[in-house]
Amino acid sequence: MKTTGGTETQKRRAGESAAEQVRDGTVVGLGTGSTAAHAIRAIGRQVDAGLDVRGVPTSFAARELARECGIPLLDLDEAVGPDAPGIDLAIDGADQVAFAAAASGDGGAGGGEPDAPALIKGGGAAHAREKLVDAAADRLLIVADPSKTAETLDRSVPIEVLPAARTTVAAAVRAAGGEPELRAAERKDGPVVTDNGNLVLDCEFGEIAAPDDLATTLSRTPGVVDHGLFVGLADEVHVGTDEGVDVRRYVRD
Repeated sequence: MKTTGGTETQKRRAGESAAEQVRDGTVVGLGTGSTAAHAIRAIGRQVDAGLDVRGVPTSFAARELARECGIPLLDLDEAVGPDAPGIDLAIDGADQVAFAAAASGDGGAGGGEPDAPALIKGGGAAHAREKLVDAAADRLLIVADPSKTAETLDRSVPIEVLPAARTTVAAAVRAAGGEPELRAAERKDGPVVTDNGNLVLDCEFGEIAAPDDLATTLSRTPGVVDHGLFVGLADEVHVGTDEGVDVRRYVRD
């Protein structure tokens, strides 16, 4: 269920804008998807020019692209933990970014930036690993094109599930007001299998007025590895447009 929309120019501008914030000596989380790929390529060009960085990929695809671009890599457990360098920032894409909730925030305790927007991710079925890296990073920069922005989340929510739990998780999704559908693989028979060896249910909930509440419900469901609702994680959103890049900054929960 890869998402489409937006032009390559818009995606490139967003990715390159976020990549400009990578500094010498940092550890960078490398997201998955077509817009995040532009950020990875931009970082690779900086590495080729002498920048000292290390990347933590969120998927097999991100790892392969980073290797092609010459970016030195760390596994997540090498980057996070005792005596580990940590992840300074992560750059990742999104299938949908809802700005309305963020705009209604009070700007946090300091009255500055609004609260972080809610996101839906998982079009590439890498959301479980993406959330691990994104949540571990000191800062999360989301890159997107205008087709991914909305006032309220209304796309289907991907849920990675243990294969044995597919039926029970689907029943729990229906009880929560959703309609689950097993994601089918392209160009082969059978379902999509994630990098972790699990299945993905794409779940329609209609407009999601309270993404935090739904995220809590899904996270508490036995058999759910992780879901595609990312709430309160983004520090910045870089939206590439035909004219340039719209950068929005937020207070991370």
